[in-house]
Amino acid sequence: MPLPKHSTICPMDTFLRLLTGPWTLYILWVLRTNGPTRFGALKRQLEGISSKVLTERLRMLEAAALVYRHYEPTVPPQVTYSLTERMRDLIVVFDQLNDVAQRWYGPDAASPEGTQPPVERQQEVVAGGERNAQTKAQGGKKAARRQKFSKADSACVRV
Repeated sequence: MPLPKHSTICPMDTFLRLLTGPWTLYILWVLRTNGPTRFGALKRQLEGISSKVLTERLRMLEAAALVYRHYEPTVPPQVTYSLTERMRDLIVVFDQLNDVAQRWYGPDAASPEGTQPPVERQQEVVAGGERNAQTKAQGGKKAARRQKFSKADSACVRV
């Protein structure tokens, strides 16, 4: 599978297309937690992935300079995959995602019952009538949502 085409309009688009392919984040997570791993061991740790898909994903990640492929010309050949220096930028993000995963789904996870309303709902409650009046004046929830997201980075948002 080729790398997603680089978008000069929005680098985030290219970045997300790279990371959100099937198995991609999981492959990176396994390499993050286990360190350099041979192909066979990596396939065993990614239960359910085919050799073809794993090979495609690894080639794509190697082309994106996120994964390093070390080849030893032995019999049989030894191929070991590891994360590149470029991946250091994402290690903090992976660790934060792991913290959230442990809180939500780990052995000591709190039950979802009795949790707070969604953040968007909390903001509406705090803002009260002012937000509701603004939403109505802009033509409903969709207009408010477009405005909210367009503030993030107008060059990257399709409105």
